[in-house]
Amino acid sequence: MEINKRTILWIVFSVSLVVLWNDWMVSNGKQSMFSLTPPPPAVTAPVATAPASTVPAAPGVAAATPAALPGDAPAVQAFTPEIITITTDVIKADIDTAGGVIKRLELLQFRDKLDKTKNQVLFDVKPTGIYVAQTGLISNTGVALPNHTTGYTAKPGPRATNGNSEVQLVLEAEQGGVKLTKTYTFKKGDYLIGLRHDVTNLGTAAVAPSLYMQLLHHGNEPEGESWFNASYTGPTLFTDADKYQKLTFEDIEKHGKAEHSTKSNDGWIAISQHYFVSAFIPQDKAPRDIFTKKVDTNLYAIGNLIPLGPIAPGATLSNQARLYSGPQDENKLETIAPGLELVKDYGMLTIIAKPIFWVMSQLNLVLQNWGWTIIALTVLIKLLFFPLSAASYKSMAKMKMVTPKMQAIREKYKGDPAKMNQATMELYKTEKINPLGGCLPILVQMPVFIALYWVLNSSAEMRGAPWVGWIQDLTAPDPYYILPVLYAISMFITTKLNPQPADPAQAKMMLWMPLIFSVMFFFFPAGLVLYWVVNNILSIAQQWVITKKFESGKAK
Repeated sequence: MEINKRTILWIVFSVSLVVLWNDWMVSNGKQSMFSLTPPPPAVTAPVATAPASTVPAAPGVAAATPAALPGDAPAVQAFTPEIITITTDVIKADIDTAGGVIKRLELLQFRDKLDKTKNQVLFDVKPTGIYVAQTGLISNTGVALPNHTTGYTAKPGPRATNGNSEVQLVLEAEQGGVKLTKTYTFKKGDYLIGLRHDVTNLGTAAVAPSLYMQLLHHGNEPEGESWFNASYTGPTLFTDADKYQKLTFEDIEKHGKAEHSTKSNDGWIAISQHYFVSAFIPQDKAPRDIFTKKVDTNLYAIGNLIPLGPIAPGATLSNQARLYSGPQDENKLETIAPGLELVKDYGMLTIIAKPIFWVMSQLNLVLQNWGWTIIALTVLIKLLFFPLSAASYKSMAKMKMVTPKMQAIREKYKGDPAKMNQATMELYKTEKINPLGGCLPILVQMPVFIALYWVLNSSAEMRGAPWVGWIQDLTAPDPYYILPVLYAISMFITTKLNPQPADPAQAKMMLWMPLIFSVMFFFFPAGLVLYWVVNNILSIAQQWVITKKFESGKAK
């Protein structure tokens, strides 16, 4: 029994997509679809704060035991921690005076993926896991200095931007003869937080502390992720010498740290996740060590350690840094720091995806609706590939016209596959038909389609963006499955327009394909399904017109 070559191509293409998807998941630290090994267990015990062992060791100084870590020495007087809330129009931050750490950061312009009545939260300390940004000082002599476990005193001042363009929170702590002043600056309409560290030597001898800035994150799988809509969550970093590097919690768990650049004078470190990122951006041209490590069960760190140099008695040294914690807005990120826009990861097809997103951004400036932007982009792509599509539809039309002759050959030589293939090839040659003509144009276009998938699946600009009626979030699945059903209908019509396989079993399989893909699309972002629905509708219109012209003898 001869197998239809178009069916073979579709099977190969489908299997290739599954393998490609599985390889992508594995390369990004996800569990393989073919692996029976369960993911690392999540933290279930209540956790109030990160462990003191998260304080990094100074270069040349052995790591202290937990009982002797900086900040663990008994306080001279009782300290009562206080949570200070800073509010702007885009973020709400809870800062604990115990360590001067942002314990919780809420994005007021983005809704939670699972509970639309709540806002998206990035930094948080909760029983299921820790995600915080920490800073502090360590000494090269082992003396305890102010760090992220020390008690700080907050200076009075406004706690919300209100009518002001910015608001500052000043925290002070003294320990080991050194005073550390942390100054957080929150600006209206901005996810970029200024962070200045002023280090004052209160002693009688010079000191040479190091400043650390680190991000801690649990290793749990992102909430609400599905197999069809998987995303990367993990440490990332950038240096001018080695460029963008993406790490995994699994590597840190396995080896205690990940392989990456360890020294630089520039760049940033970050925790990336679907649509959002938190990044420490130290001041430029400041030599630093870059580290990753496992700090506790299911808790990992990436950070910078910056030697501040000698500070004379009575002198103060200032260090400027920035902390970005917000959406992966590509246009915004590229203005903050070189390479920061790379956290919006398009994978291996970045070279195609970035121009696609640029075109979409320009269209959206006019249309002011990402749903209509997707439709407009689909039309542009169909126009761009029209010559290929036209060739494909003409080839299909030729195949459809000679189908009766092919069926006659199958019946005549059904007991002799060799003669059947020979007669079929002679028919192709006589009718000037390329049996792959209908499939090759589709394969040529696949990189564009896959790149568009990554654009739609990665763009925070579309998160929570409505289209019309029931579609209130283009990055979430269609709540009523209307678009997947429309896709199934359009694909069924497309199947009917194409040449039908002579083998009844193959014909039945092709009829099942619309249902299979439709069920898969139940879990895909509505924006991506919208693209495929519009693409199929345009394809049906093009194919019908070209086929009719060909059949009437008007097309060559």
